[in-house]
Amino acid sequence: MVVLALGAILGAELGGDWWWLHYLCKPLTMLAIISTVAQAGAAVGRYRTLVLVGMLCSLAGDVFLMLPQDLFVPGLLAFLVAHLFYIAAFFPGATPKGRLLAILGYVIAAAGSVTLLLPKVPAPLQIPVVAYGFVLVLMAGLAAARAAALRRDPALAAPTRMAALGAFLFVISDNVLAWDRFGHDVPRAMLLILATYFGAQSCIARSVVLMGRR
Repeated sequence: MVVLALGAILGAELGGDWWWLHYLCKPLTMLAIISTVAQAGAAVGRYRTLVLVGMLCSLAGDVFLMLPQDLFVPGLLAFLVAHLFYIAAFFPGATPKGRLLAILGYVIAAAGSVTLLLPKVPAPLQIPVVAYGFVLVLMAGLAAARAAALRRDPALAAPTRMAALGAFLFVISDNVLAWDRFGHDVPRAMLLILATYFGAQSCIARSVVLMGRR
């Protein structure tokens, strides 16, 4: 998995004649991550199913975004659907107050970035970008709330912390992606985007594996 991820990053960073390496390794990395979820213990049940479908949607989004055609909107929609499945996976386990506070924390943290970036986004894309951003912080907030609520549970503390870390890395990855696309060129953007993205998906997959070992 690490070797494939490095290949995807290296191909994107070098560009030119090396793009084939990115095209090959990016989906293969996600397939490797997905395979760890698919092989997790059957006892995980609903959680594994929701995460697995979310990752398959993410894989579709990866393919849309890496192709030379401008398929940003289909890619955005694929990842939005992926986050909806992650939201369903991360929702149980926290109190309403805990969810509200965690989501509010992410909203406040993201507000400055969105305020500065939105004027740079083309008008037809502003509503889809804001909608995606809201779903993203909702997903991350729910993961954080769940981890906080179950932090003393001997079976679920480690898996929920891992999922919360993955959700946090997802927010970082998508924030860098948005600024690189709509704001200005971010130095080593693909390195930052892909490293945090693969880290995010790996942590979420790891949460499923850990739950399967209960």
